[in-house]
Amino acid sequence: MPPTIYKRTIIDEILHYFPTDDVIVIQGARQVGKTSILKYFQNLFSEQNIPYLYIDLEDSRFVTLLDQGVDEFLNYLRGEGYRLSDFSSDGKKLYVMIDEIQYLANPSSFMKLIADHHQYLKLIVSGSSSFAMKSKFKNSLVGRTVNFEIYPLSFREMLSFKKTHYKPDVPPTAVKIQELQTLYLEYVLYGGYPKIVLTPELDRKEHYLQQIIDTYIRKDIRDLADIKDITRFNKMLEVLSSQSGNLLNIAELSNTCGLARQTIERYLFLLEETYILSLVRPFSRNLRTEVSKTPKIFFHDTGLMQMLWLKRLQKEALGITFETSVFCELTKQHGRGVIHYWRTIDKKEIDFIVRLPERVIPIEVKLHFPRHTPPAINSFWRTAKAGTPTPYRVVGYYGEPVMPQMIYPWQLAEIQAT
Repeated sequence: MPPTIYKRTIIDEILHYFPTDDVIVIQGARQVGKTSILKYFQNLFSEQNIPYLYIDLEDSRFVTLLDQGVDEFLNYLRGEGYRLSDFSSDGKKLYVMIDEIQYLANPSSFMKLIADHHQYLKLIVSGSSSFAMKSKFKNSLVGRTVNFEIYPLSFREMLSFKKTHYKPDVPPTAVKIQELQTLYLEYVLYGGYPKIVLTPELDRKEHYLQQIIDTYIRKDIRDLADIKDITRFNKMLEVLSSQSGNLLNIAELSNTCGLARQTIERYLFLLEETYILSLVRPFSRNLRTEVSKTPKIFFHDTGLMQMLWLKRLQKEALGITFETSVFCELTKQHGRGVIHYWRTIDKKEIDFIVRLPERVIPIEVKLHFPRHTPPAINSFWRTAKAGTPTPYRVVGYYGEPVMPQMIYPWQLAEIQAT
């Protein structure tokens, strides 16, 4: 029996670009489900009798074929029985899915030639390293691609994978809240990698996460950065994972790991470009009163973070892990570029500032719901000069919200609509 292919939230957004001539680029860390998204499209094409081709560039034979150029690829398609002249004359498309496009020597030229001269071929490509793809994607592709970033599962997606129903427009009962709390604790403790979510046993979750660390993170970064001292790089990863949610202190990191500042900055860039972590920049409108440069560091998966830090998954949620899980949720909903934090010289601080086109939303994260509005919220509107005050949110887990602005983490998806 073939494995179940689950529908990710982003699929509908990608489908919106199927009728266009854009090359669809799907990128994200390894094991987050990019190939499963392509498999979902395969099933969709099969059900609707739409012609398609799937190519996995982990198979070096196809790398050799595509590196020989577009003409050789067209000959291959003809040899596989595709009547290309029919597509060209009828205005129909042959959907060509290429997994791990970064393995090609010159993917930019290949994609540009198809986009410009063979628009009956609809390219849907995936890649596991933004850095490798950016280094090979040239300016000639500008205006020809539409990009989608894939992350580990959101909590809503995790509920779908576990076949748990949740309707945000229906007021939840006490029983439903308790069920969601139990599942969100699992999400905090183990993270959102699809294979981890679908694996019931704790020891297997740990084994699979360690495989991702050993096989993909360390190997990918080592190959991309040509790392000579693996021991010090691993030490840096461990230290960073223990500091998720904290201000980044490169000087301290340099002393702890025995790495030069320039080397650490290079490694951080690569860890960002391979979707392992993000540097969250401060929100600032008043440079005299706010810290304006120092970023915070956040990992994109709490399970991965804990395995790097503590070498095993935990049984209780820590404040640092809960805050990281909220960052992960916000990133999946809004993207990396609009998430900030706020901190003043006199240590007033708000965990997250979400900068949306129409408003700015301050978000405080508390493992236990507080009894009152955090004082930093009012200070933010006075000091940051962020425009007309809009509803803030306090995200908590333990206890009960005592104000409308206090929400559970699974309600974060609604903040843009309110």
